[in-house]
Amino acid sequence: MGMFHDDGDSRASFPGSREVGDRLGLTFGPVPSRRFGRSLGVNNIPPKVCSYSCVYCQVGRTDHLQCKRRSFHPAAVIRAAVRRHVERAAQAHEPVDYLTFVPDGEPTLDAGLHQAIRLLRPLGFPIAVLTNGSLLRHVDVRAALADADHVSVKVDTVRDGPWRKVNRPHRRLHLEDVLNGMRAFAATFPGTLTTETMLVDGVNDSEGELRATAAFVAELDPEVAYLSVPTRPPAESWATPPSEAVLARAYEVFRTWHRHVELLLEYEGDAFVSTGDVVADLLDITAVHPMREGAVRRLLRRKGTSWHVVSDLIAAGVLVEV
Repeated sequence: MGMFHDDGDSRASFPGSREVGDRLGLTFGPVPSRRFGRSLGVNNIPPKVCSYSCVYCQVGRTDHLQCKRRSFHPAAVIRAAVRRHVERAAQAHEPVDYLTFVPDGEPTLDAGLHQAIRLLRPLGFPIAVLTNGSLLRHVDVRAALADADHVSVKVDTVRDGPWRKVNRPHRRLHLEDVLNGMRAFAATFPGTLTTETMLVDGVNDSEGELRATAAFVAELDPEVAYLSVPTRPPAESWATPPSEAVLARAYEVFRTWHRHVELLLEYEGDAFVSTGDVVADLLDITAVHPMREGAVRRLLRRKGTSWHVVSDLIAAGVLVEV
């Protein structure tokens, strides 16, 4: 079985009659999520703009490493794209549980994030943001996220060496500033806060690393501390999951510090849907969320479309099998 991924450029130039926000690939899904149920993704960052270049990233290496916030897409355009997508999902009888900011890069780099969240609020869905936490030292970033219902913060390690090896941050970022920003956010955020720690074999999974990370996560006091491993093709082929024994030990260590720890190890399933143009939806989903072959085949069957669609996209160079 292969796994399929957008090449990163196809969405912006995809032909057809879709509105501007749709052509930009600002929304995708709903996709199955292990934490958010049926999640309609909001892609407010172009590929691949991020403050990190994590070795395990499913979107690939970071092309534009930056830590200064700026505007990418007008908040009104994001709102219009999400509203249209929600309407299409309703017409297709596809439920939506969350609107989730889970873009091609770091969502808090978007200077318009606060306005976008506020404009989406009237749609009536809970709003989640998945962030690497690198910009939480900024007051305006914490204020933007304060209006979300659920924020997931990445805490892979709290030691400088492993941090630079696994997350490969922008050179202007400093780990102590990042950690202090997380502390400040956790102390004031009124919504649901969770953390996620991605464990990579031989990098951040030693006994000492696990204890230090777990102790810091306990300071944040998240509702759930998630432990995960690379399950989709990573940016670097050597970024592989630890052994089962190490994962079991990691769970035990985190449980000594926190009451609610969960492992995110299982495949989220093949329940991907198309709410309109199956080709456009396939490209929008795979730009952010790689899909297994079985999931792609199921999506095509539900739309009455044959595999030749995928073959044509691969031949055109806009879809990649890995």
